[in-house]
Amino acid sequence: MRLLKDNGLTIALLTLFFICILGQWVSGWYVELEDARRHAQPGLTLFAYAASPEFVSSVFENWESEFLQMAAYVVLTAFLIQRGSAESRNPEAPSRDGDLEVKAHEKSAPSILRKGPLWRAVYARSLGLALIVLFIASFTMHWINSAHAAGEEALKHGETPKAVLAYLGDAQLWFESFQNWQSEFLSTAVLVVLSIFLRQRESPESKPVAAPNSQTGE
Repeated sequence: MRLLKDNGLTIALLTLFFICILGQWVSGWYVELEDARRHAQPGLTLFAYAASPEFVSSVFENWESEFLQMAAYVVLTAFLIQRGSAESRNPEAPSRDGDLEVKAHEKSAPSILRKGPLWRAVYARSLGLALIVLFIASFTMHWINSAHAAGEEALKHGETPKAVLAYLGDAQLWFESFQNWQSEFLSTAVLVVLSIFLRQRESPESKPVAAPNSQTGE
């Protein structure tokens, strides 16, 4: 049970993820079947629907907004503060990551820090960079599959589908993206502000329950 105790948060979140994506897959398939029935067309099988551009596009449309929000949050909190928020670093606190060249030789430091200044610079920003790469990859998958889905819809109506590159300028693609992006940034801003005044006992995303509202950082 040590595995569950030490990794409970990740296991719980991934379990919720699989439950939700399974629900999206099955419910989306029923929607596709109903749409096919209204148009007197044969519907896709459950597994064919999983590979359809409509489903793949909807999955990556959501993923891209999550990775964008996390990338922006990780990078912006390195430079900007919100006085009193548990989600902000304390500007009065000493730098955690000053003098990495010296800290690299500490026994507990990751070995990559001892490979030279270039590796230290990359590793020092690796979390933000990884999230940015995941955002770009998710956006690309959303864009390509949304273009294919729009092309299939155009063919059903006897229209000429747009090329994938041309679809990058289509309003539908950006409508799908912006409707998710705005909600992510709003929810993050709400969390930053609410953590000034409200608490969640024992959560690292909250200040201690008895901490003053003016305290910045966990």
